[in-house]
Amino acid sequence: MNHLDDDQLRDMLQRLRRFALSLTRDASSADDLVQATVERALSRRAQQQAEASLRAWLFSILYRLFIDGKRRERRHARWLAWFGREEEGGGSTEAIVLAEAGLAAFTRLPTEQRALLLLVSVEGLSYKEAALALDVPIGTVMSRLSRARAALRELAEGNPVPPALRRLK
Repeated sequence: MNHLDDDQLRDMLQRLRRFALSLTRDASSADDLVQATVERALSRRAQQQAEASLRAWLFSILYRLFIDGKRRERRHARWLAWFGREEEGGGSTEAIVLAEAGLAAFTRLPTEQRALLLLVSVEGLSYKEAALALDVPIGTVMSRLSRARAALRELAEGNPVPPALRRLK
């Protein structure tokens, strides 16, 4: 069984922070996410499966914590809207992406595509390890990766697919 020792954890911190930063786009939030990931990993090290990659397991924890946080934010925003108080500065992921249109093409990809590209292309995880980290079937990883690469090419070449708009008379 892979034991989570201090050296392995120290080696992974920079990778975890880079991944967290790409997801959150904020250094402080990324640091908080990495800290929560390390805390969760240390408190649940007995849950790590022997055949699972330590890297995939840690990335999986980080990604799930990120997704859970986003769900909490959306739920909080709905409650504020329900009581008639819109949260200032809050917006959907799509609105944030549209507001940051001037950023590099990579940052314009959806979170799932950025996460998958980072895990496979930057962190060097195999498709199987990425599937474990994101808790999806390996076939889903391959199809999402293909779509992510195509979308990145389109954005980089300046030919994004325009959203479908209805014409009103």
